[in-house]
Amino acid sequence: MIEPSVLVVDDEVQFVETLVKRLVKRGVRVNFAYSGQEALDALSGGEATRTDVVILDVKMPGMDGLETLAAIKEEHPLVEVIMLTGHATVESAIEGMKHGAFDYLMKPCDLGVLMTKLNEAATKKRDHEDKILEARATMISLRRGD
Repeated sequence: MIEPSVLVVDDEVQFVETLVKRLVKRGVRVNFAYSGQEALDALSGGEATRTDVVILDVKMPGMDGLETLAAIKEEHPLVEVIMLTGHATVESAIEGMKHGAFDYLMKPCDLGVLMTKLNEAATKKRDHEDKILEARATMISLRRGD
């Protein structure tokens, strides 16, 4: 099992602090942000190459989770996003999945379930990265005539 690198994004400070502590205890590298814009700034500042998965709250003031998800997938398509909400609706779940969310979980979610989803999402991201590297190596080899 890989140790995922995660960015937790939620406007509820106490929730973020608690979740970060729980994830760190389980060997997860964690960064955090309290808004969608803060998350995008962190990812654009080079954090995207080190972040496997974003855990993203749906209901946030300003840029909400669905807007943040769309921006993350546009700017950093390999980063996987797990949507978390205490206000889930079928419509918001469907919208999130349409915009490329890896999964959608209700708050409070079981930490075991979240860890399973984090590991699955991190594996998916790293598999995509490996395939891209293999494709680049093949293209270089073909150009050289190897």
